[in-house]
Amino acid sequence: MTPRTRYTLALPGGRTLALGMRTLVMGIVNVTPDSFADGSVTMDPGLAAAWAVALEEAGADLLDIGGESTRPGAQQVPAQEEMRRILPVLDRLAGQVRAPVSIDTYKPEVARAALDRGAAMINDVSGLAAGPALARVAAGAGAPVLLMHNRGISREMYRHASYRNVASEVTAELRNVVDRAVAAGVPREQIVVDPGLGFAKRADATLAALADLPLLRSLDRPILIGPSRKSFLTAALGDRRPTEREWGTAAAVAAAVCLGAHIVRVHRVAAHVDVVRVADAIRAAAGREPDSAESAVPQMTDRWG
Repeated sequence: MTPRTRYTLALPGGRTLALGMRTLVMGIVNVTPDSFADGSVTMDPGLAAAWAVALEEAGADLLDIGGESTRPGAQQVPAQEEMRRILPVLDRLAGQVRAPVSIDTYKPEVARAALDRGAAMINDVSGLAAGPALARVAAGAGAPVLLMHNRGISREMYRHASYRNVASEVTAELRNVVDRAVAAGVPREQIVVDPGLGFAKRADATLAALADLPLLRSLDRPILIGPSRKSFLTAALGDRRPTEREWGTAAAVAAAVCLGAHIVRVHRVAAHVDVVRVADAIRAAAGREPDSAESAVPQMTDRWG
């Protein structure tokens, strides 16, 4: 088992988020008409908010809300349309959930509006590809930023999917992204890194990036992994629709936990809460975690400060 360092993120409003004692589960809320994995949760703000509440009740420690599909080949959505989709959901969630809400966007104006409506984190799948403006928004709000490895926007990412050593290159490129965020004012302690499974990576490279996840420890930042229902799973499973890849997702989630991930991002929260509980218990039994196996069992009161 890979040793897992503990970290604490400061959230807006004075709360904190502890990472490393156990694996946190991030639930996905797609407010889009074209999500590859579920066809969107719903475009109705009330139903989307109800879905987010249900994910928290199922055990989600974090909620990730997005208004633009980032599947390969997806078309970009104007910032105003993205805000039209997500801001009413955030308004309805105010006071309804305790789980910190992450906004899945690479647009600074969308991030700023979402943080003003109660979001606590920014999940940038572009890796600051558009420049430092998004990092400045995060720094100004005192919000953590999740930085994912990627090469190019959705419709052209596979043009750059060539690697000699995927894990080493992903680590080096993420180090550069972290440095750019720090230069824009984000404290290093407020950054989470994500190797970007399936983003600008074909199946073989994605599997290699996951298998060599411990290399990311050299960045000394918490690690987020998002394997949920992605197409790389079909390299092992054969041709399956996204909703038929849940068992494959479970295997990838368990591997990620054992390899040192701090957060896993999934669609089907209840099932994967069970997966991470068992994987965390195995970590504890292996003697690599500083506390007893009891710390691997999530308690509703110890998820955040």
